[in-house]
Amino acid sequence: MRVELSEPLFNPLLKKWVGRGELDYEVYLKTPVLLSLQAGEGERVTHDELLFQVVHQAQELWLKLASREAVEVVAELDAGKLWAASARLERILRVLRSMVTEMAVLETMTPDTYQVIRRSLGNGSGQESPGYNMLRHAAGGLEAALERLLARRGVALKDVYTVGGPDDLKRLCEQLMDVDEAFQNWLYAHFQLVRRTIGVDRSVKALDGLPSQVLAGRMTLPLFRQLWDVRVELTSSWRREGGIAPGALRDGCMHASPGAYAAAARAAGCPAHAGASFPPAER
Repeated sequence: MRVELSEPLFNPLLKKWVGRGELDYEVYLKTPVLLSLQAGEGERVTHDELLFQVVHQAQELWLKLASREAVEVVAELDAGKLWAASARLERILRVLRSMVTEMAVLETMTPDTYQVIRRSLGNGSGQESPGYNMLRHAAGGLEAALERLLARRGVALKDVYTVGGPDDLKRLCEQLMDVDEAFQNWLYAHFQLVRRTIGVDRSVKALDGLPSQVLAGRMTLPLFRQLWDVRVELTSSWRREGGIAPGALRDGCMHASPGAYAAAARAAGCPAHAGASFPPAER
């Protein structure tokens, strides 16, 4: 079977030989080159080396796509095409989520098998990944484009998250947060993979010589720090006053204006029951 899978196969439906690199599908996708990028049958140090290479090569391709999509988002933000930018951010998000799922396939490899593969990896480190570095660099461009957009609108990031702030910008910021969270989830998946295969401890050195424990800090490094920092800023200025006391009447609260709650703070209840003027709840 190994020999059969390494040779061209006849497709009875097409009545053609597949695998010679002559068909349009093979020519367009460069499958002869693509499928030769992994160690050959007789070259692998263990069977699972094919799994290891395929997943990592696929991840590099996804990271390349995500980075190039990020470049387009920058152009769309600068042109004020927020709908196009929003749709593209959704694509990047799905790419990153698929990468997390792919990492789970590597978890089927046991530690003893990886120890064999590890001997042939030199001093390789995830920090050397072109895709990882490209995406982080592209994220810097995205953050700068967001800053330019806010400046053109004359809005501070904190203003985006105030009640009554610009909904289109808030939606865009939240999508960037989705992308960032998915990116960090991918880093966490990598951390867990390392934990399962070589362990995480000060005494365990990664191939680049650093303790594997360092990965715990790397996986929480955000792409868009400002979007995370504004949460802290908002919470720092938050006050407990102005809410509704547990057990207080809440009828009509959804129809109150934001200012009505401040006026009703001393009443410790819904503005509807503190004499505030706003449309009553529909019944």
